[in-house]
Amino acid sequence: MQFSQITGHQETKKLLVSSVQQNHVAHAQLFLGQEGSANLALALAYATYINCENKLPDDSCGTCGSCTKMNKLVHPDFNFVMPVTSTKNVTGKDVLSQKFLAEWREFVLASPYQGLNEWMQFIGAENKQGNISREESRQLVRLVSLKAFEGDYKIVLIWLPELMHTTAANALLKLLEEPPAKTLFLLVSQSAEKLLATITSRTQIVQVRNFTDDEVKAWLQENYQTNEQAAYQVAQLAEGSLNAATKLVTEVSSDYFVFFQDWMRHCYSYKFAEVVDMSEEFQKLGRENQKNFLLYALNLFRKVTLYGVDASLVPFMPPAEQNFIQNFSKVITQQNAGQLAEELNEAHYHIERNANPKMVFVDSSISIAGYLRHNR
Repeated sequence: MQFSQITGHQETKKLLVSSVQQNHVAHAQLFLGQEGSANLALALAYATYINCENKLPDDSCGTCGSCTKMNKLVHPDFNFVMPVTSTKNVTGKDVLSQKFLAEWREFVLASPYQGLNEWMQFIGAENKQGNISREESRQLVRLVSLKAFEGDYKIVLIWLPELMHTTAANALLKLLEEPPAKTLFLLVSQSAEKLLATITSRTQIVQVRNFTDDEVKAWLQENYQTNEQAAYQVAQLAEGSLNAATKLVTEVSSDYFVFFQDWMRHCYSYKFAEVVDMSEEFQKLGRENQKNFLLYALNLFRKVTLYGVDASLVPFMPPAEQNFIQNFSKVITQQNAGQLAEELNEAHYHIERNANPKMVFVDSSISIAGYLRHNR
């Protein structure tokens, strides 16, 4: 993978490239970021750049022998350790990372933004939990005992090291304390607090932020040809996770903003015949779309509330939303703001637990209308 394939994160890319150019490559680095962030993607691009034979000022060349192998994840000096578990095809002492390398390559090349749940489903783990077992520690020691075959460095990438068995974690700690020459450890974690403090203290931490809404939008438009409005709606729900955005892009099937706008206007005007008609439309959305709509409504409502406090707190609003937010903010008070947010949360709670969507929608509409009426 190359840095150019990762949307945004220019500040982190520059930091990583600079460390290689200045020969300040730490032997153990912890890429820390939430699920759906660019932590794995950045670690892959960094590893590719390190062993690139024709480095460019800001990226790997992408065409040399090393880059070609790295981009296919088949470079002999690039090794992986990841959580695994027994499956129909792999059982007993064979449950090691090396037995799942073919699946791992396919999984990561499809998208480096996926999470543990997707990985477990991909390998057919059913309801089993994945971990990095004590048996993996022997494999880890064997990996680093070998010299690099082709590149400058032998690189070991450990995905989700927080899921290491204590024995494996202690083996890793010993390797970090006495690192073999020309060996790099790239730890890609989502929960540093679950790692041994002694491991964390021996790594150089690369803090990977979530994607911004604009970065999520750009990524969706480039990879899914999503129109701007749909990409914006997904970005509002994804909360900086491309893993979440990937799922949402196939679930968000209607114009949430128009639906929310009409809903609030009918509630405000006490037009309950129209509200009942809308409940039919709400039911047709399907369970996942209903939940996503309510989350979108909560997010938009938050903007309305912030705008009422100080317009500068909402620096960006799509033109379609701007006029509505300005007008709607006039009927939101300190008293009803909390009530309205709580009502939307309650609606989401009941939909998540398979309540009748029409009843939930109408019941919430009556409550929302009452809260809005008090400000008229």
